Amino acid sequence: VFNYDYSTRENLDNSLRMNRDDLNKRLINDNYVIRLKVEPGITVTDDILRGRVRFNNNVLDDKILIKADGFPTYHFANVVDDYLMKITTVIRGEEWLPSLGIHSLIYDAFGWEKPSFMHLPLILKPTGKGKLSKRDGAKGGFPVFPLDWEKEKGFKSLGFSKNGIINYLALLGWSPGNDNEFFKLQDLISSFNVKGLQKGGAKFDFEKAKWINQQHLSKGTFNDFENEFPDIVRDIKQKYPLKHADIYLLVRDRLKLADDITKEIDFFVNDPKEYDRNVLNKLISKIGVEKVINEIIDVIEKSDSDAVKETLISVSNTKDIKLGMLMQLLRLAIVGKLSGPDIIQASIILEKRVTLERLVNLKNYIKNYIS
Repeated sequence: VFNYDYSTRENLDNSLRMNRDDLNKRLINDNYVIRLKVEPGITVTDDILRGRVRFNNNVLDDKILIKADGFPTYHFANVVDDYLMKITTVIRGEEWLPSLGIHSLIYDAFGWEKPSFMHLPLILKPTGKGKLSKRDGAKGGFPVFPLDWEKEKGFKSLGFSKNGIINYLALLGWSPGNDNEFFKLQDLISSFNVKGLQKGGAKFDFEKAKWINQQHLSKGTFNDFENEFPDIVRDIKQKYPLKHADIYLLVRDRLKLADDITKEIDFFVNDPKEYDRNVLNKLISKIGVEKVINEIIDVIEKSDSDAVKETLISVSNTKDIKLGMLMQLLRLAIVGKLSGPDIIQASIILEKRVTLERLVNLKNYIKNYIS
């Protein structure tokens, strides 16, 4: 591979082989580039994360600084721009570490004081080798942009809170020195230290990112959630203008992404359209299922909301009905399946009329289902 460097430059057609008059004519009549003259030896500079870094000048060619069209290359513009802006610390990805030798030589050529450098480890693709790319996101079903970009969803529109995604990104390549993984922004600012940075890259884990996000959503208030995702909560505020905050507090532990709230609160907004067949078949195989539903209806009708659970426990003990069956039938009537938040609290929010209507609906559905 040909390199334009100190071993070849003396034999090439360039300004080093011309007298001043010929050079001036050449500059007027021909296109030309301006290169960095790299001499043999070792270039030594420091990196905050990686310590002293040495570059063998044998592998550093005479980089073009000004192109034939008069525009600077990245290496030249980068150094001049940072110097003029009085940048004190340059932080960038480790893929730019090989360029540090060239940049250091440009600073030396001008006699400028160098800023501090820190080259961070890369975020790697979830499987295999190499850094994370847009293609990996498309393949794995996760975004690589903070906001929507063209037709791609960003982290925000997918349902990541700003604190959740910052928290997760901070843990990629950094450790606080203990097992803590949940950080509010201010705590992260206080805890973060470059000593906790690792030199190797960190694989992106979308499931871990969602878990971190879940921790933030589960500890936030309804106002926090609404401020970040106003469109998502609009429907539930319209249907439950006085209880929307209670509903959020009930389901927030179940939210990995903000969008999850749509399916988690669906039963608050809509009656179940169908019931889990597997659960239904197990329940109706037991003798007296309609009688058990009537017992639950009787409890709901006669009990204050804060006494429903205790009354159901009492019915279970006195009438030899398993409490699990009582709770499963109540949940099936309200939600349509056995997964969901605390069903007693859900029935309190729905209020007695809706809860009773859904119990009757389930009883009628079972009658038709059996027949």
